[in-house]
Amino acid sequence: MTAAAVELTPRQRTWSSFRRNPLGVASGILLILLALVAICAPLIAPFPEGYGADTSQPPSAAHWFGTDDIGQDVFAQVVWGTRVSMAVGVSASVLAIVIGLLIGVCAAYFRRLDTPLGVLVDLSLSLPVLPLMILVAALAGPSVRTLAVVIALFSWPEVARVVRSQALAIVPMPFVSAAKVVGGSSLWIVRKHLLPGVIPVVGVSVVLTTSRAVLSEAGLSFLGLGDPNSWSWGTILHKAQQSGALASAWWTTLFPSLAILLLVLSTTLLSVAYNDARNHRSDT
Repeated sequence: MTAAAVELTPRQRTWSSFRRNPLGVASGILLILLALVAICAPLIAPFPEGYGADTSQPPSAAHWFGTDDIGQDVFAQVVWGTRVSMAVGVSASVLAIVIGLLIGVCAAYFRRLDTPLGVLVDLSLSLPVLPLMILVAALAGPSVRTLAVVIALFSWPEVARVVRSQALAIVPMPFVSAAKVVGGSSLWIVRKHLLPGVIPVVGVSVVLTTSRAVLSEAGLSFLGLGDPNSWSWGTILHKAQQSGALASAWWTTLFPSLAILLLVLSTTLLSVAYNDARNHRSDT
């Protein structure tokens, strides 16, 4: 058995360790289900629009999550809100990861850039993020694309710091020095050696950054800075607050809040499980 374990590649050992973590597996399954709900929203529920006859009805067989003050089905709102919230979260996360990855790798490999880029990262981390997000989103105008870009622009510094610390441990490695000796260009060395070495850390950052982006989108939309022509979990809470349903119709806020909680909890547990599996802590 020991010989078989030695023959496993790092990726296989990580997967073998991860699948023995029930919380991590359950979190991954939940995220996949949320992604399927977002993709298949038109097949699950009609787009919530217009007015309905059953206003402010509690959950029932006809309306699983109840209805709001104008008779719209809350279940349909949550389903379509999953699509927008996940789209904003994933797109903002990808953009933030790209920016943070480039800056973190450049700061670690090109030592002359380390100080100015480090100052830029520290300055960005010290800024009051939420007020600046509100200001930029208000000036740029409410739209799904605007929210994704605004959230990404304030999310990349944490990614850059993590990537830089990981890349700093790779730069002194002998294979990097050997690549320089044989005449490898900086771009080739970064692409062939540094990027593969920091990808595992980026994998954790993608999950965590997505959950933070969803939370940021929900907060901005709750404040009325979301796209008024689309649904997101934050938009549902915003409209419930505007109509006064926060106190009189608990179901209009409970289900979108549970959706946000489930996504954030599952992403956190998944990132912890993946990080433990990558470090093979369960095997020690």
